[in-house]
Amino acid sequence: MSPGNYSEDGLVEQPAIRLFADMGWETINATEEVFGLNGTLGRDAKGDVILAGRLKSALQRLNPEFPESAIDAAIEEISRDRSAMTMEAANRELWSLMRDGVKVS
Repeated sequence: MSPGNYSEDGLVEQPAIRLFADMGWETINATEEVFGLNGTLGRDAKGDVILAGRLKSALQRLNPEFPESAIDAAIEEISRDRSAMTMEAANRELWSLMRDGVKVS
């Protein structure tokens, strides 16, 4: 390993990206990301952590019997602002939603 590789990118990020790719995950270098609905990832800003378009497609594929309004309600609940919570509480709540599902009517 050359001295230039002794960085977070060389020691952590690139090995993690290779691991995800080896596991079949799609990876993308978003350093030059274009924002907006038709942008690189479809998010409006760098701070958007949920890729709503991809989430909606996945929820529709996994729950074809649900109406669009139920899918939208689930996305709204998953995307709800949890910044007033501790990270542990927010992660626990999101894990519960992923594990048990989101209650929609």
